[in-house]
Amino acid sequence: MKLNEITDNEGASKKRMRVGRGIGSGKGKTGGRGVKGQKARTGVAIKGFEGGQMPLHRRLPKRGFTPPFSKDYNEVNVGRIQEAVAAGKLATDAPVTIDTLLAAGVVSKRRDGVKILGVGEISAKLAFEVAAASKSAVAAIEKAGGSVKLLAAVAEAAAGA
Repeated sequence: MKLNEITDNEGASKKRMRVGRGIGSGKGKTGGRGVKGQKARTGVAIKGFEGGQMPLHRRLPKRGFTPPFSKDYNEVNVGRIQEAVAAGKLATDAPVTIDTLLAAGVVSKRRDGVKILGVGEISAKLAFEVAAASKSAVAAIEKAGGSVKLLAAVAEAAAGA
């Protein structure tokens, strides 16, 4: 078999219908659009229009609220950090910050900082400098002999003083 001998199966592809090319074509005159009216014309975009009736997307009530000043943190579990330490990607002597976590490949984007969560086990003695941490994460880190410094709390205290 050669590349120039490869062909499609019989009937696998069908020629497109050329509309509006005379009555002999079977799709002449109106070109399959019916007769007259807005939808028979070109350039029609009536997506949500329901003939003057109040459309569904306006009949349904609005729900929810998006807080304008909410923070979007990278959420990292202590178990994931322990895996990075075990793999040799995180050094135990330097403080764990957003930059060290980015370099280690634990997080992929900076976002608004890092929040440490308490799922998993941690045995490495690490000093964390992060935006936020859950109570269970702080307890697990301090149990392993580490420390947690919250940057967001430091920034708020400086702004309030």
